[in-house]
Amino acid sequence: MKTPKRLQPLVDDGLVDEVISRLMSGKEADIYVVRCGDKVQCAKVYKEAAQRGFKQAVHYQEGRKVRSTRRARAMEKGSRFGRDQQEKIWQTAEVDALRRLAAAGVRVPRPYDMLEGVLLMELITDDQGDVAPRLCDVMPSEEQALEDHAQMMRYVVRMLCAGLVHGDLSEFNVLLDAYGPVVIDLPQAVNAAANNHAKTFLLRDVHNMTRYYGQFAPALLDSRYGEEIWALYEAGELHPDTPLTGEFQDAGQAANVDDVLAEIKAAFEEEQERLRRARPEEDDGAAH
Repeated sequence: MKTPKRLQPLVDDGLVDEVISRLMSGKEADIYVVRCGDKVQCAKVYKEAAQRGFKQAVHYQEGRKVRSTRRARAMEKGSRFGRDQQEKIWQTAEVDALRRLAAAGVRVPRPYDMLEGVLLMELITDDQGDVAPRLCDVMPSEEQALEDHAQMMRYVVRMLCAGLVHGDLSEFNVLLDAYGPVVIDLPQAVNAAANNHAKTFLLRDVHNMTRYYGQFAPALLDSRYGEEIWALYEAGELHPDTPLTGEFQDAGQAANVDDVLAEIKAAFEEEQERLRRARPEEDDGAAH
């Protein structure tokens, strides 16, 4: 296929030898299958802020530290330099998250290089060497759904113990290879301790996973893993291998109306996005 403009610098620099095909187009990036020497890899081309589909991206970026005071001031003022710096932080956040989560025992693609807003990383494949399917494209048995849901809850716990919440976890952001689930798409990952929305994001992540697997294992639909995980985290009792029950008893405190409304709105937007992703993508001639 014709080399996309954003990938041409990597071809010119010899990092990419051939663009094989476009794999998919997401709300924050376009994904391509590329050949680098004798290896086939994945190239994630990040979209500019104006083109990204993330709503209220500022909520995801809250709590991210900027070491340079000059950069921080520029970002606060919204200058062109500041916007450029914000874009770099958004892009490098995924590389940082991938490395942290791999070290924490979460299965994620291995990052290789970042250049000109393009992340080169491991291509997750199935037994036949083809691109691994997304979770939304498989129909597990009840037994497999229970097993994989338990694994995903362990990953959520390990993410949180590593200080991160995915923030956009769903059946569209998990791949399935021969060894089980692989978590992808992490530029929006939030700092669990410094982001005021971290709890809301975590509860939504867990709800999305439980809703999906609950289609095949209905007993999961009555579980409350998200609330249990967050309560253990707040109490300082959460560890990477903490056993979970899926049960949680409310303390009886009054609900914060603003938080409830925010969760309802977020759930509605998530459902709209789920329906959009479920529709087959129209072929625009970019992939062959």
